[in-house]
Amino acid sequence: MEPGNNTHFSEFFLLGFSKDPKLQPLIYGLFLSMYLIAVFGNLLIILVTISDSHLHTPMYFFLSNLSFVDICFTSTTIPKILQNIENQSKVITYEGCLVQVYFYIFFAGLDDFLLTVMAYDRFVAICHPLHYTVIMNPRLCGLLVLVSWMMSAMYSLLQTLMALQLTFCTEVEIPHFFCELNQMVQLACSDTFLNDMVMYLASVLLAGGPFAGILYSYSKIVSSIRRISSTQGKFKAFSTCASHLSVVLLFYCTSLGVYLSSAATHSSDSSATASVMYTVVTPMLNPFIYSLRNKDIKRALKRVYGIVAIKRPIVLGHMKCP
Repeated sequence: MEPGNNTHFSEFFLLGFSKDPKLQPLIYGLFLSMYLIAVFGNLLIILVTISDSHLHTPMYFFLSNLSFVDICFTSTTIPKILQNIENQSKVITYEGCLVQVYFYIFFAGLDDFLLTVMAYDRFVAICHPLHYTVIMNPRLCGLLVLVSWMMSAMYSLLQTLMALQLTFCTEVEIPHFFCELNQMVQLACSDTFLNDMVMYLASVLLAGGPFAGILYSYSKIVSSIRRISSTQGKFKAFSTCASHLSVVLLFYCTSLGVYLSSAATHSSDSSATASVMYTVVTPMLNPFIYSLRNKDIKRALKRVYGIVAIKRPIVLGHMKCP
């Protein structure tokens, strides 16, 4: 194949999971279901945290931001999959591919930073409870979220601008269900040394750095919990960060599993399948983890949506009695 300048290149082909037409309705239904659950589940978390004044705290401010980012994260990739299956097409435009790369990196980075900020919030709440309201004031909370957005935006912009400089061969087929940056770089006909170096360096700094921050926060949290004398006090302290810890483990384990599996098998199919875990499944499960393991969310759901509003009919029933 002859290399062509990327300014004249117009289309990529997303190969997806299977070429078997009989499996396409199943894949479509599966992705549509997961997408709807992810969107409505995270939207419910946002509405609850906004509606209930008891949840107007730093912890739930960060959680609502995380839920919003998860909605955007899944919306970056899944609608295009559904559109391609419905149209029986694997085509994505060059511009559309770059836009998808930008927002995918942007929201994935935001997920990472917000999880780190939430770990710091739990660290302050457990290790410095008397100074929690002073340290985690609204100004600092807003600043932490703003810095997370700015860093993610700058990094994703850098990677997208570097991808713009790549030259691709004709009829580029991406063995994935979305435009993943690493796959694009591997398929480029031009020199990709600088792109590879930036990706590896960013992985160490922007993924390893936040992960190290989370580990440090939880090492201090565990140390503080161990110093609590009563078993009930230990359980109460740990329960305040159990949901966040579950989400962190799910996010990092699935992300790490993707790269380990792809590196071990060198199979693009297995990489695409594993990517579903942290691009779709993790955002879908986050609302369930926070709603099922968090008593505050449960109480808020009951207050806002009247799940246990059964006393009123009973009272009315007695009023009707002679």
